[in-house]
Amino acid sequence: MNLIAAGGDIDPAQSVNWLLPPLSELIYGGIASIIIFALIYKFGGPAAKKGMADRTAKIQAELDGAAEALESARTEAEEIRRAAGDIASERARLLAEADEQAAALLSEGRERLAAEIADLEARAEAESAGLAGRLGDELRVEVSRISSSVVDQLVAETLDDATQQALIEDFIQKVGAGS
Repeated sequence: MNLIAAGGDIDPAQSVNWLLPPLSELIYGGIASIIIFALIYKFGGPAAKKGMADRTAKIQAELDGAAEALESARTEAEEIRRAAGDIASERARLLAEADEQAAALLSEGRERLAAEIADLEARAEAESAGLAGRLGDELRVEVSRISSSVVDQLVAETLDDATQQALIEDFIQKVGAGS
């Protein structure tokens, strides 16, 4: 460290102490630093405080929202758990109702089928009796028609004209005597 310049004068750019700057720099630098710190404190301080307060409010709002969301989620979870229990009991109740309805329908269907079968059997017996009567009547009519035809042929083949004339006159007399 050479404090002396080439002409024998002290070089003002060089400091006397290796740690401290020259006194003039220390005075001007100190005053400038104080002014800058004062301006920062006066104008930057409120802005920094406002920024910090806003940040704190934002964080608090997020914390409050998270707490509300957590409480809401807990409430919903409890409702879901309660509903799940309700679903199981409701399912059991619905299955019991369905079993009862199925048993009632089955019983009712069996009764209805038994009644229909009895009705069909009664109708079948009535139709069978009716058919038997009709068949008997038709058979009698057919037998009488055939027998009438056969009698007419037999009478015509076996009777002569004189016997036939006597039978007709005898029939007329009977009919006349009856009236």
